[in-house]
Amino acid sequence: MAIHYPNGSTYNWPKDNHRPKSHYNNNKLTLYGDRGMTLEQEINKSNLYYLNQDIAVIHKKPTPIQIVKVDYPKRSAAVIKEAYFQKASTTDYNGIYMGNYIDFDAKETRNLTSFPLANFHKHQVEHMRKCVHQGGICFALIKFVKTDELFLFKATDLFSYWDSQYVGGKKSIKKTIIEKLGIKINYSLNPTIPYLSAVDQLLNSKGES
Repeated sequence: MAIHYPNGSTYNWPKDNHRPKSHYNNNKLTLYGDRGMTLEQEINKSNLYYLNQDIAVIHKKPTPIQIVKVDYPKRSAAVIKEAYFQKASTTDYNGIYMGNYIDFDAKETRNLTSFPLANFHKHQVEHMRKCVHQGGICFALIKFVKTDELFLFKATDLFSYWDSQYVGGKKSIKKTIIEKLGIKINYSLNPTIPYLSAVDQLLNSKGES
């Protein structure tokens, strides 16, 4: 199925599918992402856990789609062949945690040493900028697929590198920088991605500043 952005460019579906994996290293159990899930599915599963435990209410934002072409291979089945996003999306997730507005995007890269800024759209960054201005907690969850490493990267740090690319700066962020400025998130059983523990660190640092 082909889905297009409002400007006519084609949306590329995620290609990474994984299976569960764990192994012992130096007698310590290392949990990896559920390799039967995409990052989005892992986050959705984690959000359901947070919701059921009355910890937070965070959901994936629905994206309105206009269907323009449908095939009917059977009378009882319809197959969408072409569709368009009705408007540019903002970030992937938002909600409330401990009285704080949370807004974030989830991104994956197969690069080993850097994260391409092209993974973000300008309107997404500007949306986060407005949310931060209003006191919201904004960030990106960045996953390095090949090494199964996941980081929370603050929106305010993202803004610096995003703006820099337009004045001669690099169009990517080195992984070493993300490791230094970001908060690494280790996979767990429940929730699968305990990203709110990293958010707690943001809130603590915000309260100390």
